[in-house]
Amino acid sequence: VIFNIASGKYKGGSLDVHPTEKALVVQYEVEATILRETGDPMLGERKECQKIIRLKSLNSNTDIASLARKVVEECRLISPSRLPEVEQLLFYLQNRKKSAEKKEKKQIKPRDLTPFEGIELDEEANINSIDDYVELLYEDIPEKIRGATLILHLARNPDNLEELLQNETALGALARVLREDWKQSVDLATTIIYVFFCFSSFSQFHGLITHYKIGALCMSIIEHELKRYDLWQDELQKKKKADILSKEYEKALKKYHGLLTKQEQLLRVALYLLLNLSEDTRTELKMRNKNIVHLLVKTLDRDSEELLVLVVSFLKKLSIFLENKNDMAEIDTVEKLAKLVPCEHEDLLNVTLRLLLNLSFDTGLRSKMVQADLLPKLTSLLGDEAQRQIAMCILYHISMDDRFKSMFAYTDCIPQVMKMLFDCVEERIDAELISFCINLAANKRNAQIMCEGNGLKMLMKRALKLKDPLMMKMIRNISQHDGPSKNLFIDYVGDLAAQIGLKEEEEFVIECLGTLSNLTIPDLDWELVLKEYNLVPYLKDHLKPGSAEDDLILEVVIMIGTVSMDDSCAVMLAKSGIIPALIELLNAQQEDDEFVCQIVYVFYQMVFHQATRDVIIKETQAPAYLIDLMHDKNAEIRKVCDNTLDIIAEYDVEWGKKIQSEKFRWHNSQWLEMVENRQMDEAEPFMYGDDGEPFLQNGDILERPDLFYSADGIIPADGAISPEFFTDFQNGDLLGPQGFPSSSLTDGYGQMGVTPARPATAYGFRPDEQFYYGYTASR
Repeated sequence: VIFNIASGKYKGGSLDVHPTEKALVVQYEVEATILRETGDPMLGERKECQKIIRLKSLNSNTDIASLARKVVEECRLISPSRLPEVEQLLFYLQNRKKSAEKKEKKQIKPRDLTPFEGIELDEEANINSIDDYVELLYEDIPEKIRGATLILHLARNPDNLEELLQNETALGALARVLREDWKQSVDLATTIIYVFFCFSSFSQFHGLITHYKIGALCMSIIEHELKRYDLWQDELQKKKKADILSKEYEKALKKYHGLLTKQEQLLRVALYLLLNLSEDTRTELKMRNKNIVHLLVKTLDRDSEELLVLVVSFLKKLSIFLENKNDMAEIDTVEKLAKLVPCEHEDLLNVTLRLLLNLSFDTGLRSKMVQADLLPKLTSLLGDEAQRQIAMCILYHISMDDRFKSMFAYTDCIPQVMKMLFDCVEERIDAELISFCINLAANKRNAQIMCEGNGLKMLMKRALKLKDPLMMKMIRNISQHDGPSKNLFIDYVGDLAAQIGLKEEEEFVIECLGTLSNLTIPDLDWELVLKEYNLVPYLKDHLKPGSAEDDLILEVVIMIGTVSMDDSCAVMLAKSGIIPALIELLNAQQEDDEFVCQIVYVFYQMVFHQATRDVIIKETQAPAYLIDLMHDKNAEIRKVCDNTLDIIAEYDVEWGKKIQSEKFRWHNSQWLEMVENRQMDEAEPFMYGDDGEPFLQNGDILERPDLFYSADGIIPADGAISPEFFTDFQNGDLLGPQGFPSSSLTDGYGQMGVTPARPATAYGFRPDEQFYYGYTASR
């Protein structure tokens, strides 16, 4: 039986705008009737369809009324009575365009590829002819390209994807042809991958692409094409070096550019497909295992800006994972990215900076950025409003490393950021800008540049006016450097001191205190400052544990240490009862090394002055606390304690003996422990002196009146050293450990400097113990 289809009837439906494109979407119904051979109707069918009317010429200057009339005239699916509705939708599209473009500019992730050379056709693809197009995939390469191109035209319309998805024969044939013939034709491979790329733009179709293993195949294709590129380059260089006619070289160069264009189209569509698939982190991990990072970095050598935007975007997405970032660190990623900064392509520059920002969290990669000469390049971008924020964030990360801070002084970075600070009309400056300035101010040369002209004056004026703690932190960093810049702060001591007594924000007061604490200027009259602004009660009150946040209390302690360098200030503080308050605070904060170190430093400053030294020694237990801290695990605390105790021992005989005794006990602790626990062996005499009496009696060796400890070692009570000692030493008769001459010994034996009379093994000890006269030598 032969059937015929009668002419269909169209019924108009809804009319709406396309969600992403400049187009109208018309929904309609088609009623088709199937007739018998005799002409009698046999079967009727109704199908819902839609038509997309693309409006490529629509822009801000388009005459909406004229365009609406033209749409209604040319599309018979839209009734003339709906002309006002069409105008309204076109007006909406015209206005939506601006916001859509603005959004697209902020986020560079286009989902469509522009058509490339080779996909144009003289005929229009029809979804009903899909079987015919599949048949072409079984012919020779030209027919395969034509069949794949026709299917691509269908796939580029998202409305056809659902129907294509149901056609397993077509998709299977495309995957098979790609797998078998991609090496024979770049155009064929590009076109078929483009078809699957259209599916990859929608997450719900990713399973389809995974089913046909298109992602893995694309990885292999990309790797192969990059190797071909290297071969082309080598061949071209050989021809260039050879003594052949320039015409032949120009011919080879022209062919090379043609091949390069087609290859870059293939790379672009394949990488875009992989980028879409990488939305699933498990798929991304598989790509990483197949060396995707190295392939992408290798592609950075290309000149195509469209391809580079895609590659850098892909790398940026990968860089958020540690493993991928480490892969980028192993190869010359930063060096290749540095060549793209700056560039005229705004999108490429933006995405490159964003990738560099992600990488700049790594210390080693920051170092590579400096080595790649990115510092002046990024500084030059501070004048570009579109790229300023990202460039500043990268510079901020670089400024975190002390070794790079000084390099900013040799660019015009500091004048630019200072201008930004002063031009800022907001009460609170951008966090990135002020944080960057705080880091820069930590370098002496940078601080000097910041203070040039009226720099410091304007900073102080703004900080005090707005009570800005971050700007005051920047000023505090400037104040820590010795030199001309510190002397400029004399004019602002009163302004800073006035902030302390007021009920200002605690963070702001902390920075003001810290700035004052840095002002170790000989010409500054601290006594006048303390009296003028009545600071002593404030300092004492804020030494009480729990009276404020620990950060504020610590700054108060540091401030006391600074003003205690002045004799009259030290006396004033001692009379106010600050020393017992410090001891109480020391008890409360004994686990905090920073607190302990700063409090001990205050004692160190105070023992320099006669009045406060007497108070500390005679009226407090500070020396006892210092003796306890003498063996603290923190090296800085031990150092300050030793220096303070040396001064105390010099001025007070009683405390001097206690300090010397404790030092002796500490440096000889192993020997003392061994001697106290070991019974005397009557059969084996032990360390007898010239008078026939053992050195060790029943009493404590430290109680012997004829031995004293000094910085120069153990000496007799009268302070004299026998001439025989120096004679033996000069003659080399005194031997060190293992029988070596004593001249080879260091002064490391408890700082006593005493040389043993003979090797330790002579006393019957094991070689690895090596005890000598009550102190221990290292092996």
